[in-house]
Amino acid sequence: MQEAEIKETVSGITSRRTEAAGGFAQTDRGGPRPDATAWAVLALKAAGEPQSTLAQACRFLSRFQLADGRVVFSGESKAAWWPTPLAALAWGAVPGFEGEKGLALGFLLKTGGRRFQKKEDSPTGHDTAIRGWSWIEETHSRVEPTALSVLALRAGGKGGRPRVAEAAAMLMNRRLPGGGWNYGNTTVFGQELLPMPDSTGLALAALSGMAGRAAVEKSLGYAQARLRETDAPFSLFWLACGLAAWGIDPPDLTGRILDCLALPKRRGPYETTLLSMLLLAYACRGKVVSFLGVG
Repeated sequence: MQEAEIKETVSGITSRRTEAAGGFAQTDRGGPRPDATAWAVLALKAAGEPQSTLAQACRFLSRFQLADGRVVFSGESKAAWWPTPLAALAWGAVPGFEGEKGLALGFLLKTGGRRFQKKEDSPTGHDTAIRGWSWIEETHSRVEPTALSVLALRAGGKGGRPRVAEAAAMLMNRRLPGGGWNYGNTTVFGQELLPMPDSTGLALAALSGMAGRAAVEKSLGYAQARLRETDAPFSLFWLACGLAAWGIDPPDLTGRILDCLALPKRRGPYETTLLSMLLLAYACRGKVVSFLGVG
């Protein structure tokens, strides 16, 4: 049963979500997108798909890379460079794309989210001067693009750069007093905001090996508690990745993934990104950070 579920997932991605040029769409009838393509490359690589399929998808990704190295969501939105770390991770998984990966990593090292000195009467609790990465050019740094960029730079051998250490400090500064993370704010007008399981798992994955365990012990406890109750693929994936990166094996992860793959029969089909995440977590038994080559 397990093998049949996984084969069906791979088939669903490769036969109904891909187009002739190699790109992958989020849905059966959608157009190809760089983010869906990057996640599909990582998942299909872990699942043992042919190198030719992966290389074609990576070549498709290069269509979205500009001269300065950024990978944009579309040619009409050059400021939306948030797919850059995802593309760098995909190019790093397939031989022959070292040039594209190097350009993308170079772009990440020289750019970042908008930062500014915090005023005394600021309603926000976090330090606004610590630089991470943002979703869109000239906007404030957020947790998800920062954590993804940290993972991409570390996987690409740039983990020792001061820029990565600064981003790790930003992530620690954005941690909520209760231990989790959300999109990037801690308190507003003195009120603590709520954590989000996906942001927490992603931040833990990026910080593995960069922060002391004592500093994130409360975060790990929150992640374990939330993992036990979630069946949402995005949260399941990042919580499992974050915990595994700290040496905590999620209980019955294989069964949880297979159960999650069965949910679309009641809820409707998953997008390619979510299918790819589940397939990647299954193939790596949750140890996605190691699979990416993050050391």
